[in-house]
Amino acid sequence: MTEKDKPSVLRDTDDEARRLARTLLRGARSCALAVLEPETGFPLASRTLTGTDTDGTPVILVSALSFHTQALRADPRASLLAGEPGKGDPLAHPRLTVICRAEEVARDSEARAALRERFIRRHPKAKLYVDFPDFTFFRLVPERANLNGGFGKAYLLSADDLLIRSPARAALAEMETGAVEHMNSDHAEAAGVYARHYCGAKDGEWIIVGIDAAGIDLASGDKLKRLEFSRELDQAGELRSELARLLREARAAA
Repeated sequence: MTEKDKPSVLRDTDDEARRLARTLLRGARSCALAVLEPETGFPLASRTLTGTDTDGTPVILVSALSFHTQALRADPRASLLAGEPGKGDPLAHPRLTVICRAEEVARDSEARAALRERFIRRHPKAKLYVDFPDFTFFRLVPERANLNGGFGKAYLLSADDLLIRSPARAALAEMETGAVEHMNSDHAEAAGVYARHYCGAKDGEWIIVGIDAAGIDLASGDKLKRLEFSRELDQAGELRSELARLLREARAAA
């Protein structure tokens, strides 16, 4: 059998695979992070809390004293592993490996202030140390990714498969804090409905902690769920109607 005749272990990347990959990455509370040790070039793996920027880029908050921070400053090449094993064989559960390039966020930049707010909503305990002078944010910009959706379900993805490209991204970022506060105060029950109906979550004190052009982030204590919209919003004004539609359809199905 020639190389050409051998069956491929990869499947064609379709919308279902893209959606799973985005949900795994954007719904992760933490990821395994692999960097290159400066002195030896050997891979060095650790675990970091994970957030996302409004374009879907993964974000980490790390101490300058950590080995992985020193490694990223010496060589920005890294990879993230997202996806938690459930019951049974851990290899039967989906996971995503993202090949990325780290970009440190300047401490005095507007970008850091925005990332700080998003990250703390997602990880409230990080407020205890986020402003320490030795802590810094890195954006881990995806270049490509490998998705394993379970046995026999392997896919290759591009950066465009993972990132949010909507023209409404900037406008939604500006209104995100107000929208989150409005939903959690005036429509407090909505987060629980979203989490249970669309994300298969159990009962809990669910709140919305993030909104972007592609979906919403939901949290209850240490639990985090990602609800992806059926499509990216093209205009910021679509957000209200999309949230209302999701709530209406979930209630109708209950």
